[in-house]
Amino acid sequence: MMKETFDVTGMTCAACQANVTKAVQKLPGVQKVDVSLMNNTMKVLFDEKLVSENEICAAVDAIGYGAAAQDQTTQSRNNSIKEQWDARQKKMEEEQKGMKSRLWWSIILLVPLMIVAMGPMMGLPFWQGMEWAMVSAVTQLVLTLFILFFQKQFFTHGFRSLLKRAPNMDSLVALGASASFLYGLYSIYRMAYGFGFGDHEIVHAAMHSMYFESAAMIVTLVSVGKYLEARSKAKTNDALGKLVDLAPKNAVVIRNGEEVEIDAQDVMQGDLVVVRPGQRIPVDGIVESGHGFVDQAAITGESIPVEKEPGDPVLSATMNVNGTFRFRATKVGEDTTLSQIIRLVDEAGNSKAPIARLADQVSGVFVPIVICLAVITLVVWLIAGKPFEFALSNAVSVLVISCPCALGLATPVAIMVGTGKAAENGILIKSAESLESMHRVNTIILDKTGTITSGNPSIHDMVIMKEGVDENEFLRIAGSVELGSEHPLAKAIVTEAKDRHLPLDQPDQYEALSGLGLKAKLGSSSILAGNMKLMASAGIDIPRTVKDWMDRLAKKGETPLLFVQEGTILGIIGVADTVRASSAQAIRLFREKGIYVVMLTGDNEQTAKAIAEEVGVDEVIADVLPAEKESVVRRFQDQGKFVAMVGDGINDAPALARANVGVAVGAGTDIAVDSADIVLMKDNLMDVNTAYELSDKVIRNVKMNLFWAFFYNALGIPVAAGVFYPMWGLLLSPMIGSAAMALSSVCVVMNALRLRFFKPSFKSVKEEKNQSKAQISVTKDPVKQESKEEKKMKKVMIVDGMSCNHCKMRVEQALEKIAGVEKAEVDLEKKEAVITMDAPILDDTLMQAVKEAGYDPVKIY
Repeated sequence: MMKETFDVTGMTCAACQANVTKAVQKLPGVQKVDVSLMNNTMKVLFDEKLVSENEICAAVDAIGYGAAAQDQTTQSRNNSIKEQWDARQKKMEEEQKGMKSRLWWSIILLVPLMIVAMGPMMGLPFWQGMEWAMVSAVTQLVLTLFILFFQKQFFTHGFRSLLKRAPNMDSLVALGASASFLYGLYSIYRMAYGFGFGDHEIVHAAMHSMYFESAAMIVTLVSVGKYLEARSKAKTNDALGKLVDLAPKNAVVIRNGEEVEIDAQDVMQGDLVVVRPGQRIPVDGIVESGHGFVDQAAITGESIPVEKEPGDPVLSATMNVNGTFRFRATKVGEDTTLSQIIRLVDEAGNSKAPIARLADQVSGVFVPIVICLAVITLVVWLIAGKPFEFALSNAVSVLVISCPCALGLATPVAIMVGTGKAAENGILIKSAESLESMHRVNTIILDKTGTITSGNPSIHDMVIMKEGVDENEFLRIAGSVELGSEHPLAKAIVTEAKDRHLPLDQPDQYEALSGLGLKAKLGSSSILAGNMKLMASAGIDIPRTVKDWMDRLAKKGETPLLFVQEGTILGIIGVADTVRASSAQAIRLFREKGIYVVMLTGDNEQTAKAIAEEVGVDEVIADVLPAEKESVVRRFQDQGKFVAMVGDGINDAPALARANVGVAVGAGTDIAVDSADIVLMKDNLMDVNTAYELSDKVIRNVKMNLFWAFFYNALGIPVAAGVFYPMWGLLLSPMIGSAAMALSSVCVVMNALRLRFFKPSFKSVKEEKNQSKAQISVTKDPVKQESKEEKKMKKVMIVDGMSCNHCKMRVEQALEKIAGVEKAEVDLEKKEAVITMDAPILDDTLMQAVKEAGYDPVKIY
């Protein structure tokens, strides 16, 4: 299958869009057609073996429109995003300039035409009386001809579409204006006949039945509406325009050891780029030297500048606020973050939401039905005995008041503004369907690591269980084993070992076991590292004391990793990930909206529950392998739930793809996550709430637009046809009808533009980076059974706030109340408490007891 984008010319309304869609869909091999009235483009998914691009273009040409395939490769190679945007804007400005020029000439000519036509009725002191009738008629004819010439596009497009049996809005305007003009010509002939045969009655009747001003007024008023509509539609691209304007024109790179300023689009992958204060970063890259603070608000929505040091990524179009640094370019041209964002926002804005299908179906048959209603109106009033002028006026009113434009614009303008507004908030919505679906979500499944938590875990506890192995030796072995793993927990262990400058050995053999842990070989020793499931599958017998330690660490919210060397348990490392400051707030807002919140994790159940209690989810599903996450999503869908899966966009790809709406959080530079429908640039779960609220606002706006578009036509057509004339004498002149038609489209677009003022109903808490590492608690608890004396352990606690023997006694009593503490002795001079234990006790437990006694524990060693 092949996907191609075509430029389409000649489209003016929703009926045009429906006609083009229908013509292309009939072709063999065409699977999907998405026509955008906003940008006059068409995206076609087709089998190139069954149908060619030329055949698609020919099908569009056959119904009176033009189509040409875009050469995306040449565009991308020869033009920057900025140049492509400028070309599009220039074309739009030229079209508006032409419309404005034609409109002004029409208005200038329309003023004297209305004075000549309506002057006698208004009592103006010239050209009154029958002797001026022919002069007035010829003057009206000449002025009208000029106006119709300036607005000739209605007739060329309208009648061509009518002849091709694909009538559109221009066809209705052309038919209405032509009918009025031709009847005006007929009236001139009648007037000439009356003068020739001296029949003043005929002359008098003809003077008052000229419709030249109606023909001119119809095309002029519709032209006013089209011009205002074009200007309003241009504003829907404001957000996209702001993004394009962020692209810097120049870049400073190092070439042959010297700094050279070049065009930003000429930066090549691997170039060393220099960025100084106040400069925008031209491409994506990795900082190699220097230091700076970068304002990323334009891309991610973060208001606080982010510190950048060697090894940190930088994004194109972000602003260096302070400091100077050099970075190596990794993504250039169309691959930069900014280029991808612009492409995604543009594509989403031009895609079609499912809610638009009803409008498309109506638009496809709307114009033929209106033409039939106009004919019926004419015939019915003639049968009813009304004069031909009366019947014609009503028929023309039916033609010109009917507006498929409002139906066609109801959805796309709102979608385009909505996706642009989302981009301003660091939310990339890939399609209109995703934007529409988000507000229907009633169940949200959250991946824990990297979504609820920061995704940057660190070691909190180490329990050493083998005699003769000290803290650093245990950490060295664990770090060496984990060297080959990309898992965040493994990286935390390796990072701690490297920070201590421990010599790590590359494992000779390495096997990662998804959801369990890993097997590795260090020298001649086989080592297992992972959870209890891994040990059970390997037939390792785990003593009760080890299981107790695993449970204790899990209850603290840590993930305990057990290390076994040649069947002997080395120890346990407890790794914990910090919960994002915004996670609890986001989950609370989900629940306030009536959304059921599920936390999904591969961690053990106790660890998962500790995190769940902290953030307040409705349900916890733990011990889930990555491959099983998709089945969990499917299970909720089978229960009739509309599910959003929120994950990091990498490990969660199958689940993101399965969900009704897949949301990738904190994707950073990797924004083109294929499996996700919505990509959040920040590591902030609150943006899911923003996306939900924006989706709700957009769909409300679309429904409002569709209601008024349908209501307008449902009410306007009967009034124009004179249905209420027998009861209340209510009629609508063609001129008022054309004005109403023009106004309806403008109102729809202006209503959609209200979305530009969207703001979330909440204020997100600030995410503060905690740069300090957690204090690691180390405990030695050999597995083998020893005598009670051998099992005794001692710890020394430094305590502030003690000043007398009463203080000494209170601290000793507080400590000795703890189960497992045999004795506590306090030295007031040294401010030390020596604690003798006959069972392992966590440092946090000892320190908490002293705090509750009213003193300040400083540290334990």
